[in-house]
Amino acid sequence: MLKFGLIVFGDELLSGKRQDAHAPKLIELLAARGLELDWARYVRDDPAQQAAALRAALASGDAVICCGGIGATPDDHTRQAAARALGVPLQAHDGAQALIRQRAAEMAAERGQPLEPDEHPDMQRRLQMGVLPQGATLIPNPYNRIPGFSLGRLHFLPGFPVMAHPMMAWVLDTLYAAHVQPVGVRERSCVVQGAYEAQLTPLMERIEAEHAPVKVFSLPSVDHPQWGRCIELGVKALPDPELQTAYAALREGLIQFGASICTELVR
Repeated sequence: MLKFGLIVFGDELLSGKRQDAHAPKLIELLAARGLELDWARYVRDDPAQQAAALRAALASGDAVICCGGIGATPDDHTRQAAARALGVPLQAHDGAQALIRQRAAEMAAERGQPLEPDEHPDMQRRLQMGVLPQGATLIPNPYNRIPGFSLGRLHFLPGFPVMAHPMMAWVLDTLYAAHVQPVGVRERSCVVQGAYEAQLTPLMERIEAEHAPVKVFSLPSVDHPQWGRCIELGVKALPDPELQTAYAALREGLIQFGASICTELVR
């Protein structure tokens, strides 16, 4: 099954000036299509680090959403890093630059001013956003027309959530529609008291061994607001008949152990 990853570029995330909004949204969009986010990575606005991250993403074979750094300011290096990672040149993309001119014309009309010629420094800066790695295909931007782009399974979007999030949905629905899975129960779990993770590890290992490809997960808490010291213990899988059987076996194992089940959860 195809895996999905996320790379978010930006010093502001690593310094704490901004909080990432892309991972939660991508998780939500994938889940609505029966898919999961397999990994996420934050990378500084450093061309060498960005190129290295993109090489690794390319080698993974995963479908990777890359957010941020595709503008034309001095700290935007993503277009250049993508070209470097793939070993291709940057070149003017006629379709991207036509969309940029269209957007510039709309903005000029709103101000009641004539459209600046291509030779104007401001237009030159705008058109730089349409200089893309060779072989790039465009991702439409419903917010302001300035497109993102794809290079194989790497998909480059702006850093602004208001632009990037509908573009994420477009990528999933247009390029990966064949990978959409039925949406159904993917997790069953219960909140357990009266046991420690180490004590329940043999049970978890047995459930995974007997009910592959179901995975067991354990989320301990020492100060849960309702149950205090407890463990959320459960099983997860893509929609699979084995999920219900595995959960029944897990629950029976907890009862035999003597643990107290506070509540049960279905996701």
